[in-house]
Amino acid sequence: MASRAERFKKAAVKAAKKARQWAQTAAREADRLLAEAQKRAKTEQRQKQLKAALRRTGKVLKAAGRAAIVAGIAAGIASARTERKLAKKAKR
Repeated sequence: MASRAERFKKAAVKAAKKARQWAQTAAREADRLLAEAQKRAKTEQRQKQLKAALRRTGKVLKAAGRAAIVAGIAAGIASARTERKLAKKAKR
């Protein structure tokens, strides 16, 4: 069975990968949004599409932000646990 530190490190890596995936998705959405905005939507249908694209981009960016926060917290916890272990070993 994996040690607690290894499990936290694994969780941190997994969260970081997920954050990277969301960031890539956010970048793609932003590119799509930029392309859509450059069309200078004048018709109602295009304006609706633009608003929908903005909403999707907002959702993706929020999810990417959450994933990045989780990855940072998990990495911090794993680091703190590792430092504590090293300090205990040094005392012995």
